[in-house]
Amino acid sequence: MSSVDLLEYVVENLVKDKDSVNISEIPGNEESILEIRVSEDDIGKIIGKNGSVARSLRTVVSAIGLKEEKNYTLEIID
Repeated sequence: MSSVDLLEYVVENLVKDKDSVNISEIPGNEESILEIRVSEDDIGKIIGKNGSVARSLRTVVSAIGLKEEKNYTLEIID
């Protein structure tokens, strides 16, 4: 399972509008950027109270990066 697939699975289970979930990977020389786009109604669910969900998603992305020996940065686009 790739990093995008795993992140998409997690995000789809957090939001109501699963069809609006769009995750894209922007490769870079030293690190790749994973962008999450969801509907406006679901952005709060992805960020969480005081950013707790976003912080947890970044931890998951970091763990994926360690396994794949890559550096990832997670960005939530609203």
